[in-house]
Amino acid sequence: MSFRSESSPNLSGIGMTSQRTRERLLGRLMDQGITSMEVLDVIRSTPRHIFLDEALSHRAYEDVALPIGFNQTISQPYIVARMTEIAYRSGPLNNVLEIGTGCGYQTSILARLAKRVASVERIKPLLDKARKNLRLLGLRNVSLKHDDGSLGWESMGPFDAIITTAAPQTIPHELLFQLNDGGRLIIPVGGEAQQQLQLITRQGEDFQREKLEEVRFVPLLVGRVQDR
Repeated sequence: MSFRSESSPNLSGIGMTSQRTRERLLGRLMDQGITSMEVLDVIRSTPRHIFLDEALSHRAYEDVALPIGFNQTISQPYIVARMTEIAYRSGPLNNVLEIGTGCGYQTSILARLAKRVASVERIKPLLDKARKNLRLLGLRNVSLKHDDGSLGWESMGPFDAIITTAAPQTIPHELLFQLNDGGRLIIPVGGEAQQQLQLITRQGEDFQREKLEEVRFVPLLVGRVQDR
């Protein structure tokens, strides 16, 4: 899938948002153990700078999380790559759910590796921003919903994979039972002091849990937020 050309903003980037800076980021991701060439290729060709305010766009290809407003962040590229690689582990994906759309960066990565992506965001202005960004990139296989992410999106399931970009204290049962048999939930779990990225794999009515690594995400909050 190729990106649609637009005159503004510059999708290819200049200076610190150029292709050369993206290649350096790819090198850092590989150094940290990311091996999926499909995931790396998508990250290479995705213009992360368009998801950030102009004042921060020069930092778009640093391997760091950055603020996007409303006390939320665009995830660190390594974490995006890691979670996506785990979701993609068994090959091409038909149906994926993302909890926490944010500005749409992780969504755009998933949309180029899955037939269909459903994404839920509780903060309406962020969802509006994500919709604009995804439209700019010409990604038409994404459905967006303004709702409480802890509830998932049952009518769009079941899902091959669910990726959660915010951390609950405990895993919402609704997400577990929206997985296909063999489906994978990749989710950070814990409080502000300590969180672990976990992989939950559904096997019939059983769920196998694997603890992956220490992480730091914003908390998964319930309810919805309108304009403010």
